[in-house]
Amino acid sequence: MAETVLSVKGLQKAIGKKPIIHDITFDVFAGEVFGFLGPNGAGKTTTIRMLVGLAKADGGDIRIGGISLQEQFPQAIAQVGCIVENPELYKFLTGRENLEQFARMSGGITAERIEEIVRFVDLERAIDDKVKTYSLGMRQRLGIAQALLHRPKILILDEPTNGLDPAGIRELRQFIRKLAEEEGLAVFISSHLLSEIEMMCDRVAIISQGKVISVGLVKELMEQFADQVDWTIPSSHIQKAEEILRNLPAVTEVWVVSEERLKSRMDVEKVSEANLALVNGGIPVMGIATKTVTLEDLFLTLTGGGGSHGAEHGGARTE
Repeated sequence: MAETVLSVKGLQKAIGKKPIIHDITFDVFAGEVFGFLGPNGAGKTTTIRMLVGLAKADGGDIRIGGISLQEQFPQAIAQVGCIVENPELYKFLTGRENLEQFARMSGGITAERIEEIVRFVDLERAIDDKVKTYSLGMRQRLGIAQALLHRPKILILDEPTNGLDPAGIRELRQFIRKLAEEEGLAVFISSHLLSEIEMMCDRVAIISQGKVISVGLVKELMEQFADQVDWTIPSSHIQKAEEILRNLPAVTEVWVVSEERLKSRMDVEKVSEANLALVNGGIPVMGIATKTVTLEDLFLTLTGGGGSHGAEHGGARTE
């Protein structure tokens, strides 16, 4: 088992008398990229501010490297590198001068460590240029370099791809994977971008309205919502078609969408076999459409945001 770097148990926060964070619980392990996924306003940044000591929790426990953030703040926070919202940099200093200034504030950081981290974030060519000349992606990398100087166990990033162009997002994604896989660092990323979480993260916690509603491996969460197949069948044959599909080993679930439509959750590679079973059963199949389920479908279903399966299955949506 990998080391538990961040452990959050029963975290709560209220503004005035209004609770905004409700009993949030999750763990983050060394060497993994952990996604904290939710729409804007879900409570992601408030949670992060509590994780890094910028806001006080009203209840619950935060432990970093096994040390209580509430009881031993200096020792716990020393294991954290973070960028909340945007990197805080001196734009009229060079990249190197920014790192040297941070090193002086932190203490115990050598010139050799600065050179090492500059190479690691691939800023050798620009490190002596003024930060005001940097692209957004370069500023993001310099901010991460600053956060990594003191060798933390966990890097916390709040919406790190905001404002980046596609090339910058791809570069950041590769860099974050490198941190986890080569350095063994735990990386905690908050985002509302489903595609980025899907491509970047090993595990994800999905948060909605201040509550964590699901935590798990990205792959396993998506497997809960296996690929779907949409069948168009004459209304007079719909009941028999449903019965035939239910009895096929490759089909895990079948539901009626409308008078002439069925949906099945199944391995799409077995569609031809299912179609043959329907035809052999005397069912005239009028149309077949397959859909590969994405993290977005899962997210919408879990948060009640209109996911295709959840809405149709429950009869709350018509097409």
